[in-house]
Amino acid sequence: MLHSVAHYQKIINDYLAHHLHDDVDEPTLFSSMNYSLMAGGKRLRPALTLAVVEMTGGTITADRLRAACALELLHTYSLIHDDLPAMDNDNLRRGKATNHVKYGAGMATLAGDGLLTLAFQWVSDNGLPSMTRSLLVAKLAQAAGPSGMVAGQARDILGEQRTLDLQQLQYLHRQKTGALLRYAVEAGGILTNQPQPMLDQLAQFGSQFGLAFQIYDDILDVTATASELGKATHKDAGENKNTYPGLLGLSGAEQQLTRALSAAKKTQQHLTEMSDYSLDGLSQFLAYFQVKIDTEESH
Repeated sequence: MLHSVAHYQKIINDYLAHHLHDDVDEPTLFSSMNYSLMAGGKRLRPALTLAVVEMTGGTITADRLRAACALELLHTYSLIHDDLPAMDNDNLRRGKATNHVKYGAGMATLAGDGLLTLAFQWVSDNGLPSMTRSLLVAKLAQAAGPSGMVAGQARDILGEQRTLDLQQLQYLHRQKTGALLRYAVEAGGILTNQPQPMLDQLAQFGSQFGLAFQIYDDILDVTATASELGKATHKDAGENKNTYPGLLGLSGAEQQLTRALSAAKKTQQHLTEMSDYSLDGLSQFLAYFQVKIDTEESH
C-alpha cells in the first residue's frame, strides 16, 4: 500500500525524535543537533526513499526506515554548514534562528559534523543485508562528497566571482542539490533489490527531480516572502549567486522548470512500463512544484 507524503513525514519525524538521543553523548551537542533536525522541513528526501520502497513491492521495516532517515541527518548537516558565517551567513532557517546564531559557530560546526557522521552510522548499523548496506554507504558517500554535493557547494562559492552559462549552472546544481535527491530515489530501489536498469532509471528520475527542485527554489527566492519560505529571500542576487532567474529571467527559469518536470514525468512513465510496478505514487512528489507538466516539452 502506497501512503501519502504526509504519512511518510510523520513516521520520519517520529523516528528522528525518538532515536537521535541514543547516539549523542554530550548534552549541548545533542541540543544543537536536535534543534536543527527537528526545526521542521518537508522530509522530501527520506520520504522519496520510503515511497519508492513501497512502490517497488517492499514494506517499511525498522531497518529500512533507519537507513532512509540517515539521509535527513545528512541533509540537515548540509543546511547547518551552508548557513555558517564562512558560507552564506544566514540568520534564518525554517522560520527560526540558524544554528550558529543560537549556539555559536563552533558548536554549529560540530553539530553538522555529528549529523554527517551519524548518518553513515545509521546506514551501516542496522539489520539490512551486508551488500545492501555496503552499496548504500558507497552511493551516499558519492552523492554527499567531493564529486557530489560538496563539489557543487565549492562551484557555487567559486561561481560568485563569474557568470556561469546554462550548462555550467545545471552541472553545479546536479551536484549541489540533485545528487542527494538522486540518491534518495535510487536508495529506495536498492532497499528492494531492484535490477540495475531499474536503478538507473530511478536515479535519472531523482536527478530530474533535483534539477526541478533547485530551479523552483531559485524562483521562490525571487517571488516569495521570508515568512512564506522561513528563510531570507532576495539574497542570491545581492551575493552574486548564479541562479536561473538571474541568468534567464523569471520567465526563462519557469520554462526550465517545466522542462525538468516534463522529463521527470516521462521517466516516471518509463519506470512503470519497464517493470511490474506502478510508479504513479511519484506524482505526489511532482505536485510539490505546483506547475502544469507538459510531457511534450521534455526535450
